[in-house]
Amino acid sequence: MEHITVIGAGTMGRGIAYTAAVSGFKVVVQDISKEAVQQAKIYVEEQLQKRMSRDVITAEEAAAARNHLTYTTALEEAVTHADLVIEAVLEHMELKTKLFKELDKLTAAHTILATNTSTMSPTEIAAQTNRPERTVAMHFFNPVPNMKLIEVIRGLETSIETVKQVVEVGERMNKECVQVEEFPGFAVSRMNCVIGNEAMNMVLEGVSTVEGIDKAMKLGLNHPMGPLELADLVGLDTRLRNMEYLYQSLGEKYRPSPLLVKYVKAGRLGRKTGQGFYHYE
Repeated sequence: MEHITVIGAGTMGRGIAYTAAVSGFKVVVQDISKEAVQQAKIYVEEQLQKRMSRDVITAEEAAAARNHLTYTTALEEAVTHADLVIEAVLEHMELKTKLFKELDKLTAAHTILATNTSTMSPTEIAAQTNRPERTVAMHFFNPVPNMKLIEVIRGLETSIETVKQVVEVGERMNKECVQVEEFPGFAVSRMNCVIGNEAMNMVLEGVSTVEGIDKAMKLGLNHPMGPLELADLVGLDTRLRNMEYLYQSLGEKYRPSPLLVKYVKAGRLGRKTGQGFYHYE
């Protein structure tokens, strides 16, 4: 497993690509948007400069990572030599299944297809391919270079060998892999969405301020970020899509907070738009 292709150059995709490149993998980053590809290049360079300034990596290691990375908008070109393709597109099942049908046709028979979905069924995604045994979910966490966890979710027909191979890839990226049985939301998202949604309802009910609720969670439960800070980081539109999927799959306790719905309608999506529960310069 030496060649990794990352499909989608957004926040998660570029974080995965950077992490794979500094771990010694040869990485192709693909996105249909030229702007997203350019932003991924900028992000990678910023990360390399930051880590060199902190003596986390050497100039030679940074140069090697740059040489490991290729950027393109052409899907077929991106996956030609891939041993592993990691999809990191929007959390829309229709979009993912359409992409996996195409990837199945374009990639070599040995290629493993992985989805970075935080909530959706790898079994359903794998069913769109002729290689369900080589299709799996690898759920990375934001920001990818800093977060140690990868949830590895085996679909109904995912082989033990495929799971073993993607765990080895994760470990080479210096991540801890936890194997989770497939169920909507897996482990982390299922718990985190409930916490974040309840925090939003508490703001709506006037239990405390946004800052107060986040501070209480950080100091009272030792969370590194408050649930509202985290929602802003993830993106409120992404969180709403996750909540809607979990509500549909698991029922009433996952009904999206009216405040979340209102913020997304207003275009207050968190850090990426400069305003969510907090204001960002």
